[in-house]
Amino acid sequence: MKLITQHQKKLMEECKIKAKDVGLLIDDETLEYEVTNQDMVELSPKGMIPTHYDYWVQDLEIIKGKKQYELYPHSAYETVINSRPAISFYNDNNPDWLNVMIFYHVIGHIDFFQNNMFYKNTWDDDFVGQALADKRLINHFRTKHGRWVDYIIEFTRGIDNITGYYHNLSSDKETKLNKIDYYFDIFLQKEKKCSIPIYLKEMDKYNKILNQNKRTVKTVFLAEVKTKYPEFEAFYKRYNKKDIKKHTDIIQYLMQNSDFVNRDENKWMKSVMEIVRNMALYFEPQRRTKVCNEGWASLWHDKLFRADDRISGHEVDYAVINSKVTSLPLVGLNPYALGMRLFEYIEECGDKGKLSKEFDLIKNRDIRKKYNKKVNNGKEKIFNIRKNLDDFNFINTFINQDFVDKHNLCVVGERIDKRRGVKQYYIKSRKAEDYKQYVMSNFIHPPHITVDTEKTKHGILRLTHHYEKKQLIPEFIYNTMVGIEYLWNGVVELDTNLVFQGKPQQTLYVMKNRELTK
Repeated sequence: MKLITQHQKKLMEECKIKAKDVGLLIDDETLEYEVTNQDMVELSPKGMIPTHYDYWVQDLEIIKGKKQYELYPHSAYETVINSRPAISFYNDNNPDWLNVMIFYHVIGHIDFFQNNMFYKNTWDDDFVGQALADKRLINHFRTKHGRWVDYIIEFTRGIDNITGYYHNLSSDKETKLNKIDYYFDIFLQKEKKCSIPIYLKEMDKYNKILNQNKRTVKTVFLAEVKTKYPEFEAFYKRYNKKDIKKHTDIIQYLMQNSDFVNRDENKWMKSVMEIVRNMALYFEPQRRTKVCNEGWASLWHDKLFRADDRISGHEVDYAVINSKVTSLPLVGLNPYALGMRLFEYIEECGDKGKLSKEFDLIKNRDIRKKYNKKVNNGKEKIFNIRKNLDDFNFINTFINQDFVDKHNLCVVGERIDKRRGVKQYYIKSRKAEDYKQYVMSNFIHPPHITVDTEKTKHGILRLTHHYEKKQLIPEFIYNTMVGIEYLWNGVVELDTNLVFQGKPQQTLYVMKNRELTK
């Protein structure tokens, strides 16, 4: 793995200028690396985070990836890391014209990461740097505690999909001091008790960086602060620490209330659990914006590359690659294609004034098709969506019958032809509501499980599964409960719902001494 050449970097910077000209907002500083397919195989199990802590499951995935690559050689076009600065990876054998197309796609991703509200808790941090610090801490624990570190990682990862993401997202961070204000108002004055000349010198430094580039002042200035005061982050987190007793996910509750992990000799476990939880929260918005994110990046690589002079002579090559990325399949779901078509549809509707109550009341199909108020605010609409919506709201709000009809979309069913011994596919529905439900059924939807604090007593941890018409997978319950029992060091009860003969029935699982009963 190495940085891209100066020639390639020049192409990337030119792409940034053109992207900013059409309204995309990204930091000036980005890092781009060339990687081999072997590098891709090794980085993929770590979510493409080179500094991710090591874990035995990743080793198995690497072995699996190598075997798959031997059978089916392939090249990934790009991967982007949502960090400060944003980091992206490219195959080392890409021609210039392909890199230009991919650069536009990557810039679309970076714009989405740095402006969509579901990522707001990631905007201020160098996640790759934090991951490196976490990796070093875990390696330190391994030298002292050996394989027990991996047990804690595994047990915590078993419940890291129920981390209270939305509560964490909606926490009242805006009412608190941001890092810049905290540095000047609290850290320098109250924590460091700096003299007035030093304070003014820091203020002048901040203003100089501000005058050079308003958009990157926070990143550049805070990088200097962290170099000068390595303890700054710890002080800031301590200042912003809030009471989370009323709103805790299972990992937080165990960290706060388990007598076992709070013993002096076991407090290192809390640090490992926190690392796993923070990693899960970092990836959570990407899981919840797959269609929006990929659709947005695909929209802009198509718009910008087709208008770029460097496509000249490669129109057919681009058409072939783009069709592989953004073609709408009849069976299955392609988030790149669906998201891109939906953004295009919304922009078109916005330009014609179709995103209005007046248009919604029109029932005649011919009138709806010819409707055009020439409002021309489609671009504003899609940028507003990019800022405020996740996949659920995006799909639920904008997939309608006009969109389904325009792209000839449908829900496909399958059945077994016993006479011929084959599987048959058939068109099950062309209704927008059915297609919308089909798309949303493919979204990641972790179970809603909370700690019942009223019934948690006498050393028994009581968990409640709030039934949402999706039952837990029975095969996973035992291993997950074993991990929770170990971290709790006591009996664990899970109150859940299972479907029997089409009806939900309440079931109480009890994990005691690694034996599960119900």
